Amino acid sequence: MRRHFRRAAHAVALVIVGTAIATGCSTGDDSEPATSTPETTSATEPSDTPTAAPGDVAVSPGGVTTAVGAPADSTEDEYFKACQAARDWMGRQGGDPKSQLEPYLKSVQSADAAPGPGTFGMPWSALPPERQAAVIVAAQAAADALCG
Repeated sequence: MRRHFRRAAHAVALVIVGTAIATGCSTGDDSEPATSTPETTSATEPSDTPTAAPGDVAVSPGGVTTAVGAPADSTEDEYFKACQAARDWMGRQGGDPKSQLEPYLKSVQSADAAPGPGTFGMPWSALPPERQAAVIVAAQAAADALCG
């Protein structure tokens, strides 16, 4: 249960691998060779989610940490509460939640932000990289309405 994000990533990887295998298999019709280039179809728009190399941090032009190069670490309960806190905050702002992702992250990262469920009850600056990554993952899920 502790590695909710890893399970989600593994599930996505399995879907991608399964798609690649399915598109590379022959249908039994020898008149047309199977291609080695898999075609994938996504039900959602391509993600423009920032990433960071291991040990690095991605920072937006506005000075907001948008990615941490560490594996996200939270329990399922913590993830849900952080996602819901972000979703509630974004809802109060109005408009497209995706446009509220960076402002939300800025709000939880500010020095005067009160610790709450969005940051696992700790100030942003006190969170280790794995926990900061988990806050960002939960906020991204909130923006995509995936708190489930």
